Amino acid sequence: MAIMQGSGAMLAGAMVFGVLASLLTGAQSTGVCYGMVADNLPSPREVVQLYKSKGINNMRIYAPDNHVMEALLNTGIGLILGVVNEDIAKLAGCQPCAKAWVEANVRPHYPAVSIKYIAVGNEVDGGAAQSILPAMRNLQAALSAAGLDAGVKVSTCVRLDVVANSFPPSAGVFAQPYMADVARFLASTGAPLLANVYPYFAYRGSPGDISLGYATFQPGAATVRDAGNGLVYTNLFDAMVDAVVAALEKAGAAGVRVVVSETGWPSAGGTAASVDNARAYNQGVIDHVGRGTPKRPGALETYVFAMFNENRKPGELTEQNFGIFYPDKSPVYPITFR
Repeated sequence: MAIMQGSGAMLAGAMVFGVLASLLTGAQSTGVCYGMVADNLPSPREVVQLYKSKGINNMRIYAPDNHVMEALLNTGIGLILGVVNEDIAKLAGCQPCAKAWVEANVRPHYPAVSIKYIAVGNEVDGGAAQSILPAMRNLQAALSAAGLDAGVKVSTCVRLDVVANSFPPSAGVFAQPYMADVARFLASTGAPLLANVYPYFAYRGSPGDISLGYATFQPGAATVRDAGNGLVYTNLFDAMVDAVVAALEKAGAAGVRVVVSETGWPSAGGTAASVDNARAYNQGVIDHVGRGTPKRPGALETYVFAMFNENRKPGELTEQNFGIFYPDKSPVYPITFR
């Protein structure tokens, strides 16, 4: 009986550990993008404190910012550090410029600031996209020369339109040859591909073909079966991510992870943009990503866009209403980071 009790205690302990590990993995999988296109945001120190108080473990910023770096010191918050699109051509054509960028923006802060990835541009398109890979290579060489390449990985953030034939997901393939080269470079360095994944825009563009429930993680939504591999999808987010996975596989980079560097839903300003839909989507994605996708089960690192409503964002009104907090730090809607 003593042995049985001991075995039961060990089993119970293992079960508790497994639950805790699962919860921790889910928590570590989720971050929030800290956009700053606004004139009324709290100070970086207040923002970092808000991240900590809400249990948000990862952050993305779109350009180097010393005030943010100082606020992040020794917090353990993981960081995606952006290279602005306007700097890519210079970094692509000038190795000393890449070295200077690393010396100015990485070396003074790392590892006290937990920089995980350098994102070379955000949704770069047209002819400028041809400069992405040379810039990545030069920054990788600069990190290596500084002895920082083991901990800090170089990638780029792409829109989903880099993938052609995204439905069914198994048909996904990169639309342009340069992306296959990027994928193989990532495979060689162990870096992930950073992908901005927005079911909102897909739903808004095809409301007759995509149900709102399928787009916003609602239970009971009709499922979609991928005839190419038999996998069943209960939400649009997974299908979009797995189209990127399929494209990576076809490019000979099956081992490259996908990190969702942006995803979100606006709370106002346009079609299907409401507080209820935004909360359903963002809480749904936070709750879901610890489990991964049908093609790649397991934690999927994901960054919700965005921390705040940004009143200076150009474009449609929805662009100013993706925040989960108002600039006064009050929530736009209740949301829990698990």
